[in-house]
Amino acid sequence: MRFLIFSLLLFVSTCCVGHVQGQQAPVTEIYKTHDGNEDGVLESEEVAGTRYARQFPRWDVDGDKKVSPQEVIVFRRRFGIAADGTMLRAPAPKLGPKTLVVPEIDDLKRVKKGTRLLREDARNSAFVLGTIPHAVEGTQYVVLTDHVDSEFLQPLQKLAAHHQGQVVTVPDLAVLYEQQDRFTKLQKQLRGIGPRYVAIAPRLDSFRENMLLGMWELLSTLDSDPEIDAFPGFLVASNANAFSKLIEQSLKHAPVAANHLKPIAISQVLSDAETRSLQKAAILRKHFRKTDLETPVVAIYGKKAKTAPRLEGKQVWNLEAPGGGKFIESFSQKLSDRFNESNLIIMHGHGIPGMSCSVDIQGIPENLQGKVLMTGSCFSASPKTSDLPEMREAPGGYTVEKRDSFVLRAVDQGAVVAFGHQRLSSGFPHLYPVLESWLQGSTVGEGYQELLNGLINLKGIRSGDFVIRQQTKRPAQNVLLYVVIGDPALQPFVK
Repeated sequence: MRFLIFSLLLFVSTCCVGHVQGQQAPVTEIYKTHDGNEDGVLESEEVAGTRYARQFPRWDVDGDKKVSPQEVIVFRRRFGIAADGTMLRAPAPKLGPKTLVVPEIDDLKRVKKGTRLLREDARNSAFVLGTIPHAVEGTQYVVLTDHVDSEFLQPLQKLAAHHQGQVVTVPDLAVLYEQQDRFTKLQKQLRGIGPRYVAIAPRLDSFRENMLLGMWELLSTLDSDPEIDAFPGFLVASNANAFSKLIEQSLKHAPVAANHLKPIAISQVLSDAETRSLQKAAILRKHFRKTDLETPVVAIYGKKAKTAPRLEGKQVWNLEAPGGGKFIESFSQKLSDRFNESNLIIMHGHGIPGMSCSVDIQGIPENLQGKVLMTGSCFSASPKTSDLPEMREAPGGYTVEKRDSFVLRAVDQGAVVAFGHQRLSSGFPHLYPVLESWLQGSTVGEGYQELLNGLINLKGIRSGDFVIRQQTKRPAQNVLLYVVIGDPALQPFVK
C-alpha cells in the first residue's frame, strides 16, 4: 500500500507538463481544458487519451461516470494536494486509541444509480448496494454443465430429478461466449424451457472469469430487459468426492430456523487507521443482538494496529496476525468450538488466493458440514486458470501468488453454500444485500440474482458488455465476478 500511495503521489506530481515539479495543474484549469460541453462535470470520454484518463475512475468514487470539481479536490486532499495544485501541510498525527463508530444497518445509505456518497462513507465502505427483487417468469429447474465424467454427471442428474428439472450439456462453458452458434442455440433452448433456477456446474478448468460473465450475458438475454432472468448458483468443487458431497447435502438441507441461527464474524485490522472491517463485524453483532443473537467476533490485528480500537465482550477474540507473509493457520480449542457450533461464518477484510482476513487456507475449520460461509475478501473465489493478466499486488499490500481458492476449500470441507469473488471484491456493501436476502427466507439463487441485478443497474451494463474482451488487470466487469457456490433452489435460512 505504501508503494501504491508513493506511486500515486509521483504520478500526480509529474504528469502536468508546464507546471513546476511537485505541483499539479489547478482544478479550475483541468475543467477549463477538458470539460468540452461546459456542464461543470467531467466524463470519461472527455479525458480519454489524456494524462487524466487513469485518474478518472479514482476520482469517480460513487461510480456515476461523472466527476465534479469537488470530487477531484477531495481525492487530491487525500494525498496532501490542494485545489490549486500546491502541496498541503501534513496534519499533525492523532495520538491515543480511536473510537469505533458503529452505525445501525438501517442508517447505512442504500446506493443505486445517481446516489451520492460522502467521501468518508465511501472510504470506509459504510454503505450498502441497493437491490430490489426481479421477477422470473420461468418455472423449471435447469442444470447447465460441461462435465462429461459420470462421477460428476450422476450427482447432477440426481439433483435435477429431485427438482423435477433437466440437465443441459455443452462442450465447454469456458469458451461458450466465443462460440456464437452454440451460444445462440443454447439461448433459444433456455427460452423454450423457461428456467426459474439455473445451476451452473463447470469443470474446474472452466471455472474462469469470462465463463462467469458469459453466463450473465446468457441469462440476461432470455427476455428484453437487461437484468438476469433466472435465479443462478454455481456447483463446483475441487474433486469428484467433494462435488458429490455438495450435491448430497444440498438435497438433505433443511433451512435454519431463526432461533437456531449461530453466526460468527471474522474481521481484520491491519493498522490503526484501517478499522472498516472491524466496524462491519460490530455492525453485524449489533444487528443480530436485536433478535437476541450473540455474534462471536474474531478480530485479527496487524503489527501496525497498536492503538486501533478493540471490541469488548466475552465472545470476542483479539488475535495478532503473524506477519512476514504468514497467516493464521489454527485457532485455540475454545474458538474452534465456536466455529463448530456456528452455521453462518461471515468474513470481512483483505484477501489473496489462499487467504481471507489474515486466515490462511489451512486455518479453515476442517468440518464445515452444512454451514454457510461468506467472505468479502478479494480473490476468495480465485480460479485455477484465469482469463485476466496476473496481478502482483492486492489491496492491503499483499503479494498475489497462485494458491487454492479459499471458498473452494470451504466447499471441499463441507460448506453447503459459499460466497466469494474471483478478483477484487468490494466487501461488505455487496456481501450484505445477499446475506439480508437469505436471512429473509430467499433461496440461494434469489439473493445472488438480486446482487447481480443491482450491480447491472448501478453500472448501466447492457447486453454485449458483460464479457471482458480486452486484456486489463482491472476491467469494469470486475464488479460482476461475485461467486455463489450452492444449489440455487436451496433455502439457507427461515425468516
